Amino acid sequence: MKITLKDVEYVAKLARLALTEEEKANYTQQLNAILEHMDELNKLDTSNVQPTSHAIKINNVFREDEVKICENTEDIINNAPEKEDRFFKVKKVIQ
Repeated sequence: MKITLKDVEYVAKLARLALTEEEKANYTQQLNAILEHMDELNKLDTSNVQPTSHAIKINNVFREDEVKICENTEDIINNAPEKEDRFFKVKKVIQ
């Protein structure tokens, strides 16, 4: 697929970009170079390549969840601007 000057002008109009004639020609050339490179990549035989989500193997670095008892809940609640019993009181945000 070839990108034409008309295509670049159309996309620039959608993006509300004011491009000079030189910029339009430059973007047309650059986008065509990208598409040519993609055509070269599409010619490669990838039938024996396993699909991957990452280029390198990564391991999950998260730890398992642990339930811990908070010793200073009373201090935390006492610092709240507003509280109700042992809970934070917040203003209603949905009308």
